[in-house]
Amino acid sequence: MTQPSNPLFNLLLSSRYSNWAITALSALACALGGWVRLPGMVLAGLTPNWTLIWVVCWSVNRPTGQAALAGLMLGFLQDAISQPRPTHALGLAIVGILTARLQKQRVLKEDFISAALIVFGMVAIAETLMALQWTLLLGWNEDSGQWAARTIDSIWLNHQTIALRSAIISSLWAPAVYLPLSSWWKRFEGDRQENRSE
Repeated sequence: MTQPSNPLFNLLLSSRYSNWAITALSALACALGGWVRLPGMVLAGLTPNWTLIWVVCWSVNRPTGQAALAGLMLGFLQDAISQPRPTHALGLAIVGILTARLQKQRVLKEDFISAALIVFGMVAIAETLMALQWTLLLGWNEDSGQWAARTIDSIWLNHQTIALRSAIISSLWAPAVYLPLSSWWKRFEGDRQENRSE
């Protein structure tokens, strides 16, 4: 037996405004999630890259332009919260573009295992872009006009451990973001299509 539904509640759940509110609040929560250190969320001092996980979740079913825009916006938000140099926007925009392109080529399925694997690879790409930016920022010695080999070596040695640890912890936590968001967006799209057909 089904229970009678509240029309106002159904209107709020099916409205475009509630979808935008949940999308924006989840993106903000992921941007702020890097500052939360709970047991089980830290691997060798690193927390999951929540922002990247959100961009992957968003980009799986979106056009490339929307995915890139979401990556840029969340990257700039993360820059505003932490430090603007090097920027997070470049890596997150490329992650959004690559994820959207993977989906268009039907390389991946829409399940949490695929999402975790994509997150693993995309974290490696984003961390490599961050290491490249650090190399350009810190590697050039303006006084001597030469590249500082010792600084570059330390950047790339740290990059290997940071990228691997971050990829592992982020891919393990990816389903915690992917499952609720993807089910919400699928439900919202289903409701929109239903309303259009009526």
